Amino acid sequence: MNIETHPLTPFLPKQATMLFLGSFPPPRARWSMEFFYPNWINDFWRVMGLLFFEDKTWFEVKGEKRFDKERIVAFAELHGFAFYDTASKVNRLKDNASDNFLEIIEPTDIGALLGQMPACRRLITTGAKASELLQEQLTLASGAAEGRLVEMPTIGSCTQVHAYERDLEWFRMPSTSRAYPLALGKKADFYRRLFE
Repeated sequence: MNIETHPLTPFLPKQATMLFLGSFPPPRARWSMEFFYPNWINDFWRVMGLLFFEDKTWFEVKGEKRFDKERIVAFAELHGFAFYDTASKVNRLKDNASDNFLEIIEPTDIGALLGQMPACRRLITTGAKASELLQEQLTLASGAAEGRLVEMPTIGSCTQVHAYERDLEWFRMPSTSRAYPLALGKKADFYRRLFE
């Protein structure tokens, strides 16, 4: 077993109101920057570029296959976006970024993340594995009746839950991986709901 510990520090601006949660970063060989959603063929930053600047290339470094970390960090701080993942330790069963081949060894303590962000009231999962892991944590933290899970939102929708001593909105968004069979514009339409 080859256990990987999450290689990034949680990005948790104190004024953050939204926490974006993926599952776990891809292997470092696929990174184009040292930040969340680093894979060049992941469309998360293209979706944000479309939504906020009407330009899918807004966060790209022109002429290079990498994203502009400094521009992204400034953007996230300005808009109160925090980032981390729902798994802190995994066993990667294949050398790729697929959630299907991640064995979760240690889930992230979501309550500890929220404890550093008093204004955060919105959790956003960006894929199926992240949503499953968050559902488990929210179920425990909300005091749901035994055997009953917190409601899993449909893709693009929201579930209200009281957990970690606060009222939270949990939005489930589609994966921005190119492996997820949905055009970039359609993905952006789902993510637009977060900002309406």
